[in-house]
Amino acid sequence: MAQLTPTQEVKIACTHVSKTFIQKGKQEVPVLADISIEVHENEFLVILGPGQCGKSTLLRIIAGLETPTTGSVTLAGADGVAREVDRPGSDRGLVFQGYMLFPWKTVLGNVEMGPKLRGLPRSECRDIARRYIELVGLTGFENHYPHQLSGGMKQRVGIARVYANSPEVMLLDEPFGQLDAQTRIFMEQETARIWQAEKRTVIFVTNNIDEALYLGDRIVTMEGKLPGRVQTVYTPNLPRPRDFTDMEFLRLRQEIIDASRLTL
Repeated sequence: MAQLTPTQEVKIACTHVSKTFIQKGKQEVPVLADISIEVHENEFLVILGPGQCGKSTLLRIIAGLETPTTGSVTLAGADGVAREVDRPGSDRGLVFQGYMLFPWKTVLGNVEMGPKLRGLPRSECRDIARRYIELVGLTGFENHYPHQLSGGMKQRVGIARVYANSPEVMLLDEPFGQLDAQTRIFMEQETARIWQAEKRTVIFVTNNIDEALYLGDRIVTMEGKLPGRVQTVYTPNLPRPRDFTDMEFLRLRQEIIDASRLTL
């Protein structure tokens, strides 16, 4: 496992982030309370919690799609300067649980969309798209349309499309939640492989403990009630590729299950 060292820079810092939504014009719904998290350069950080604990809202704040009610999020740019996040940006790529593909475009057309919108030459757009299509294991499917693909293949297209935009940070919001168990395990293995081949800072949201342990350098657990709060931070001492039957994997799994029961 990639261990954090004192020399690794902080890429993202959430500082005392809270979020309250207003429903029906007057009712306040507190969703996040005093969240402080640091994410390091090229770290694979997993945010783990049950449904309705605010974890997706936190990811949307980091993406710039929501603004915190109090607190702030900063992102260190390529120049190393930390700037406050107040809007979406090309430095962050977001993969949703839904596939969010353009149904009228082929795999190649979907993946090259980002480079095209950046105004890159057509040949360069094709080269970038083909590179990431190969990276996610879809070579030979460039001319297929989304309706011709399985769920796992669609999500790989989505991952390739985000990588093709060359973001500094990858944000994944329960991307495998719609997949069957076997395909989900395969996609977890593929995600770990792709991350090791193309190191980026990754924040991955999930409600699945096994998935968190398989993927994360660190795991931030959230309490199972609103407003969402950080419960515990785990650093799995597990080699990669990880084994679901490893004794330390199973021990940590039980530890997280036992701790989670206290806050549901």
